[in-house]
Amino acid sequence: MPYSYYYAFSVLLSAFLLFQVQPMVGKYILPWFGGTPTVWSAVLLFFQALLSAGYAYAYWLLGRRRRLQGLVHLGLLGLSAGLLLVAALSWRSPLTPNESWRPQGGGLAVWEVFRVLAVSVGVPYFLLSANSTLMQAWFVREGGRSPYRLYALSNLGSLAGLVSYPLLFEPRLTLRMQGYLWSLTYGVFAVCAGYLALRARRQGPLAGQEESIAAALKRPGLGRYLLWGALAGCASALLVSVSNQITQEVAPVPFLWVLPLAIYLLTFILAFSGGRWYVRSLYLPGLVALSAIAAWMLVKWPPFGAVTQVVLYALLLFVGCMICHSELYRLRPDPRFLPSFYLMTAVGGAAGGIFVTLVAPYLFTSGFWELQAALILCWVLLGARLWMEPAPSPPLKRRSRREAPPRTRSLRPLALLCGVIAALLAGFMVLYVRTLESNTLLARRNFYGVLRVWERDPAWPDMHAYQLAHGKTIHGFQFVAEDRRSLPTTYYGPTSGVGLAIGNHPARAGGLRVGALGLGVGVIATYGEPGDLYRFYEINPDVIRIAEGEGGYFSFLRDSRAEVQIVPGDARISLERELAAEGPQGFDLLVLDAFSGDAVPVHLLTKEAFGLYLQHLRPGGIIAINISNRYFDLSLPLYRLADELDLGTAVIVDKGDAIRSYDSVWMLLAPDRSVLEVPAIAERCARRELPDRLPLWTDDFGNLLQVLR
Repeated sequence: MPYSYYYAFSVLLSAFLLFQVQPMVGKYILPWFGGTPTVWSAVLLFFQALLSAGYAYAYWLLGRRRRLQGLVHLGLLGLSAGLLLVAALSWRSPLTPNESWRPQGGGLAVWEVFRVLAVSVGVPYFLLSANSTLMQAWFVREGGRSPYRLYALSNLGSLAGLVSYPLLFEPRLTLRMQGYLWSLTYGVFAVCAGYLALRARRQGPLAGQEESIAAALKRPGLGRYLLWGALAGCASALLVSVSNQITQEVAPVPFLWVLPLAIYLLTFILAFSGGRWYVRSLYLPGLVALSAIAAWMLVKWPPFGAVTQVVLYALLLFVGCMICHSELYRLRPDPRFLPSFYLMTAVGGAAGGIFVTLVAPYLFTSGFWELQAALILCWVLLGARLWMEPAPSPPLKRRSRREAPPRTRSLRPLALLCGVIAALLAGFMVLYVRTLESNTLLARRNFYGVLRVWERDPAWPDMHAYQLAHGKTIHGFQFVAEDRRSLPTTYYGPTSGVGLAIGNHPARAGGLRVGALGLGVGVIATYGEPGDLYRFYEINPDVIRIAEGEGGYFSFLRDSRAEVQIVPGDARISLERELAAEGPQGFDLLVLDAFSGDAVPVHLLTKEAFGLYLQHLRPGGIIAINISNRYFDLSLPLYRLADELDLGTAVIVDKGDAIRSYDSVWMLLAPDRSVLEVPAIAERCARRELPDRLPLWTDDFGNLLQVLR
């Protein structure tokens, strides 16, 4: 077999593994951090940083003696294979750490994500990241022609790895099987890369003529290096911020993780395939239109349905990244400076991820404004490129001596236009944020999202209230007037599903034990009576502080006549620990309302999760689930679970009064069907529509896209 085939196979396989492992491990650790959408941002940042480290390692290694290159890389490949073997013997699969690695609470969530990822896949991913650069350099030394063919293969493998995961691997294989299959494939890669590392030991140095040519080439200046990094960083910031935007308000699922990343990668492929896919005169008007739509969507909510939002954000990402990557391609250096070019591209990508994931939460405390910031940066960089680029030369043609030479058309007016658009977007953003903050009494942003406390109807004493919003979704409000402060509001009114379950529970008169997954502002605590216990499980520490009275806006917990307890941390993990350490909690009612906005934590709606809930229920207990959602019909998978676990069901649709209570949909489930047959519940129960036969949601599989409205 020609040696070039080994290089091609190694590059293709490493790129495939590199991008398939990201959604795989992201899905595995998602439940450990409450199913919050920002887990994926942290995962992206980790892999971007490790990608930069891999490029830096390749850059360093290629500067060593040729014999040392092969030995060092061969040793690291052997180490990575050994670590995967040890993990396979210790864990459920080589990529899925056991329960001892789950976060214990108290630490910064981003660093906890990094810790778990470093242990599960850090060393193999590091070597996969370095592979493409090493193989291209060794291929050229061995007499190969242009390394850009291998770069094209790398992009093809990356895209195949991304697209195949949600379409082929996730629906058909358990996470354990995925981990073993990936590890076995990595073993094949390690053997191939190890063979090529041995060949690298026998390669001679560059010919004297090539060395002289390389020495004569002018190394790119510092400004060129910075521009490489800035363009790559802007594209990366667009990727992470668009991923955040989609998953925050729709769903944190692998498909919606993979879609932006696939678009990002596709723009790389198109931009570096010769530049023929990029025409400035087409992309600039497109970016103008999408920038205007993004600004309008910021003000009006919800502007469109879920699918339309995803499409618009995908188009914005495609156009923005296509501009950044195409301008990056136009600035590419001579192939001899390829390692430093790739390194700066990777460093810039990591910097963009760091800005969105680590810097933006401290810089933008009142909202997710990083998408708008990345968009403004895109216009600034495009303007800088146009300003720096020499005017295009006119076509050559014969002319008479008296005829004046044709004038070239300068690009600087277009560059100034880009600056004006950037300034307009920045001005609009500042004006909008100031208006928003002027109406906000308290704002908190952390790993789990953005919380705001608003004041409503201050001019009407009977209607004056404070309300808490998580993103764009209201999570409860409380009236200010003393005679109305104890009224249950929002989705928890007396005629709502949870209100009916509490008011008509058989244990109501004898001391009710209520568990609640999700705190909000603690509205249901207002139903508490002396002798009752209300135990809330809440992962967001800022929610706990606000509900307990920070700022003096909410007092449901303090005013409740029941005993109130709060357990910080992910609800499911906490319930598992309590079951192992203390036994069942013996809840009469278990309330599930842990959804942030319309994003759904699927790990709370699986067969394994409901098996845990049922163990914590007393005989005659009820599980009440708030399934109000703009985008997904969650009754379908819950009916499927109820059939599997032989549970009685009742769906309560409450229209509310638009003053004290809002529209809500609750599903009640109970092992003892008689508790749902009391007239107050049975008369309000919506008729069940027989759904299509959905697959049972488990910890290995749960597809929200199947229940999209």
